[in-house]
Amino acid sequence: MSNWYATDNDGWYAPLQGGEPAQEKPARKNRSWLKAVIAVLVVIGLITSSALLFPNKNAKPEIVKPSQKEDSNDSNFGQFIIPRDDDDDTMPDDFRDFFEDFYTVTEDSRTTINIEKTTLPKDFECSVVPGGEELSLQELYRRCSQSIVAISGYMDGKSGYNWGTGIILSEDGLILTNTHVIADCDRATVTLPDDRVCEAKLVGADSISDIAVLKIEAKGLTPAVFGDSSALEVGDSVAAIGNPLGEEFRLTLTRGIISAIERGINYKGHSMNLLQTDTAINEGNSGGPLLNMYGQVIGITNMKMMSSYSSIEGIGFAIPSATVVKIINIIVKEGVVVGRTSIGITVGVIPDEAREKWPDKMPEDGGLYISAVAEGSDALAKGIRPGDIILEVNGTVVHETAELSAIKDALSVGDVLHFKLLRDGEVLELDVALVDTNDVYG
Repeated sequence: MSNWYATDNDGWYAPLQGGEPAQEKPARKNRSWLKAVIAVLVVIGLITSSALLFPNKNAKPEIVKPSQKEDSNDSNFGQFIIPRDDDDDTMPDDFRDFFEDFYTVTEDSRTTINIEKTTLPKDFECSVVPGGEELSLQELYRRCSQSIVAISGYMDGKSGYNWGTGIILSEDGLILTNTHVIADCDRATVTLPDDRVCEAKLVGADSISDIAVLKIEAKGLTPAVFGDSSALEVGDSVAAIGNPLGEEFRLTLTRGIISAIERGINYKGHSMNLLQTDTAINEGNSGGPLLNMYGQVIGITNMKMMSSYSSIEGIGFAIPSATVVKIINIIVKEGVVVGRTSIGITVGVIPDEAREKWPDKMPEDGGLYISAVAEGSDALAKGIRPGDIILEVNGTVVHETAELSAIKDALSVGDVLHFKLLRDGEVLELDVALVDTNDVYG
């Protein structure tokens, strides 16, 4: 059994799929040493259990993308508060050291996909339809599983393959998945519900929204139906169908509820508003559907919360269908998403303990701490740097990352934001032009 609580770099992730699966061997009877082995396993189990009950408080929880990838460092997704050891009252002398430990910042390298590209007629359009008659789980599975595929992504010069899930968008072979499932890949295949394997071409991929569209040569497929994620409420029943852990668990159904509607995740310098669910989501589920009980796709599963020091269950995330449908239609028509605004900074809220420790360096109220500034941004060119604290944007005091995003999203590429910043106790004012997200995060 895999060690799901490993603390090395591989963590919970499995390596690339490949090689022969281990074969189960029939149990043998009348082995005198069997009881001794069982006793040892019991002891190991007790030790493991106690380790989970009394975790290392300094270990860091993380958000991971549930797909199998060779480089587990690519799994870090977003910027999140790291719980401090309540028994440790020590604080660093420099507030920058505090924030470096307080926040985990995702890598911001550009996504490279070398899969052969194709273009499509511009008459395809994905749309949301109203809800219908509620289905039983059995009815939902029979209907929706025919629209779910497996995605395998291959890298030249490397053995094995990435493994994920996809959704059929059209009867002639448009396939939806997560961008991170095919990141760094040179070719990809799609395994259909009837076990046919088809070579895929890339229509387009967007690393910011984590949405990609592939095309295979096929006819008579069963497209998924998309529902309205804006109609969801906390507590609504949902289900997921995907391919967790590998080929042998293809088309696995899990169920749960909507735990939160707009869970803000700061990723690559911008905030993603995701659905949170307690539905079981594991590696290989990436790119698969989160379904309402009408059998409609209301989200695309793309990440979950994990920890190397304790058991975290039932905190998974999905991209809302309102976002997914919009991005699909842009990718199909244009092949790339352009025109989204970015400041090129990664920010987070300021905790009270930082205000108490460094009252001369922190604002009394509000403020967003800048932990990273992206290459190619006007923010970097104008002199904004990590460690600066945003006090106001266009005259508005900001307390949450969502407030900054709302101001930014109401403007266009090239528009200018006026920042009031706090740097080492001094107030600075700078004007920064918004750039296209693709220019800084690709």
